Amino acid sequence: MSSYIIGLTGGIAAGKSELSRRFEALGITVADADLAARDVVAPGSEGLARITAHFGPQILLADGQLDRAALRERIFASAQERQALEAITHPAIRQVLRTTCEQATGPYAMAAIPLLTEAGGRQQYPWLDRVLVVDVPVAVQHARLLQRDGITAELADRMIAAQASREQRLAMADDVVVNDGQPEHLQAKVEQLDRLYCELAASPR
Repeated sequence: MSSYIIGLTGGIAAGKSELSRRFEALGITVADADLAARDVVAPGSEGLARITAHFGPQILLADGQLDRAALRERIFASAQERQALEAITHPAIRQVLRTTCEQATGPYAMAAIPLLTEAGGRQQYPWLDRVLVVDVPVAVQHARLLQRDGITAELADRMIAAQASREQRLAMADDVVVNDGQPEHLQAKVEQLDRLYCELAASPR
């Protein structure tokens, strides 16, 4: 059972998934909030029933799955709708993440939480021992979103603006990784942090 848990966060397209993969390659369990978010809105789940009740049946695909593209358009066009969705999904996601981390067998575990800052930070996640932020300039986020998702520049701008600012994320960070596109720098930083986290997890608290 892991009693030391790291929160991993960063802005959209900052490189959280790449960092997660590198920690997993070192044998660390990474509980992914995006995967947990899919579980809590799966067909037949309470989460999906509540989302459908709020947004209407047009938010569903023909097979009963959540129409994520349609929902994304709705929530990035309205802060009120985004907050309504978060009120439904975030408590369930937090519970899945905590359970997964506490059941991990490594020296420490990691919870990858893209919206950690927006979801209340440490106040809503008091079980996090440390926060690691992946940082990247906004211009790089924008370019990556256009290339990765094939979306319009306007939607990319709205998606970035809907999240916390770099300054807000960095204010919460215990550790920062600058994802500047240099793989060798990224790997060296991950290995350095892994050593630090193993030491901290083994220290009396």
